Amino acid sequence: MKITEHISNAKGKTLFSFELLPPIKGQSIQWVYDAIDPLLEFNPPFIDVTSLREDYIYKEQDNGLLQKVSYRKRPGTIAICAAIIHKYKIDAVPHLICGGFTKEETENALIDLQFLGIDNVLALRGDARQADSAFIPTPGGHCYATDLIEHIKNHNEGKFLHEDVESFKSDFCIGVAGYPEKHFEAPNLGTDFKYLKKKVEMGAEFIVTQMFFDNQKYFDFVRKCRENDINVPIIPGLKPISNAKQLVSLPKIFHIDLPEDLSDAVQHCKSVKEVKEVGTHFMIKQCKELIEFGAPVLHFYTMGRPEQTKEIARAIF
Repeated sequence: MKITEHISNAKGKTLFSFELLPPIKGQSIQWVYDAIDPLLEFNPPFIDVTSLREDYIYKEQDNGLLQKVSYRKRPGTIAICAAIIHKYKIDAVPHLICGGFTKEETENALIDLQFLGIDNVLALRGDARQADSAFIPTPGGHCYATDLIEHIKNHNEGKFLHEDVESFKSDFCIGVAGYPEKHFEAPNLGTDFKYLKKKVEMGAEFIVTQMFFDNQKYFDFVRKCRENDINVPIIPGLKPISNAKQLVSLPKIFHIDLPEDLSDAVQHCKSVKEVKEVGTHFMIKQCKELIEFGAPVLHFYTMGRPEQTKEIARAIF
């Protein structure tokens, strides 16, 4: 079922969902089940699965020179989606990204997803590799999320890269990312909204936001979307603070602000346990406000660690 249908069928009730990282290569499928099972009691209508591009490492050769080697640390997005559908009968939403994939590889992924009966995809440009200062497109791949959306829409219309096969039209519901605090590469919020609106005009049917900790920024983001005639569902992305290091790492990686009362409370904690308690209580309050506002779904970035999200969800659902 499409995300938009799940939201419509809820008739105004806020739903629960979460994001899952593929396990590091070498781990078994049980890792995935262990990340999902504790959260089933909250009846998630969908679970989305991230996809990461290739990165590079340098290996020293016998002659002392360094060899640049491409590798993927977390494979298996489509396989994990298939496992989720098979075991749990829950809709799985794979991330499709530009970086690390040629157009042919993207099309092959769409063919596989259609074969598996997957109805939803999240279309993203993706991040830069760790060794790169900026995003570098893969040769023969897409440069922007808008290019990826166009590819998916063409697939929905039976238009393939090298042939038209109308009898094989797909019907993917396309989601995109939104940034309540502005994408860090956008010069201003106005430009960010312009590109977001373009994604919706091209066929995006729902938006999932970057994590945030100040609800007013989400409220303002929704209002500005509506003012810009962006009327698709806007799903807030959420991640509770679980350790003090995140006061530095989250703003650095995701280009977000943390409220002073939250950062002050974390800085006064004397143990990791206390930090988790602060993060949990803050997130419970944040979630209750979002439900009152009418958020269609509360979407948690669990990173494969369900315990804190479970505690929060029990307090609000």
